[in-house]
Amino acid sequence: MGFHGMSGRALVTAALATMLTAGAGTASAQSQRAVAVEGVAGWAGFVDDATIHHSLLGGSVRVPLGGRLSVGPEIVYARGPGSDRDLFVLGSLWIDLVPETPEAPIVPYVVMGGGYMRHSDRFFSGTFASGEGSFTAGGGARVPLSDRVYVGGDVRIGWELHLRAAGHVGVRLGAR
Repeated sequence: MGFHGMSGRALVTAALATMLTAGAGTASAQSQRAVAVEGVAGWAGFVDDATIHHSLLGGSVRVPLGGRLSVGPEIVYARGPGSDRDLFVLGSLWIDLVPETPEAPIVPYVVMGGGYMRHSDRFFSGTFASGEGSFTAGGGARVPLSDRVYVGGDVRIGWELHLRAAGHVGVRLGAR
């Protein structure tokens, strides 16, 4: 059994419900938030005997659920040394810690995602590929450049065990 007699599934459900409730805020007093598409580039260091450095390229779609919550898919391709390649396909949740306003345009956030990671590497005897469940969690900030375009960055830790630092450019698709 998990935390104080709760099963793992019940604990995760309770944690998600708490986060959704805490971050929601009142949507009626805020303008409609738009769906955003983000391009991501960065670095990841995978833990091994020595850090294995990878470059990252990817994208995500953030769909607002309320005043400070967004969910959406993320796809990130990581290119390591030689033929070392990783692909992450995640469903992610972003929680804005403050609302974006003209007086305080910088929006810090926390992000967590779960999904699938596929690793492949070529050896003398052929290509090895494997897949497993994956997650990332961390935090960052977004800064608007205009009413539709923003830049930002975040740092995350994830499984397969790695540290990730990435920047992103986002474009809001609808009215704000």
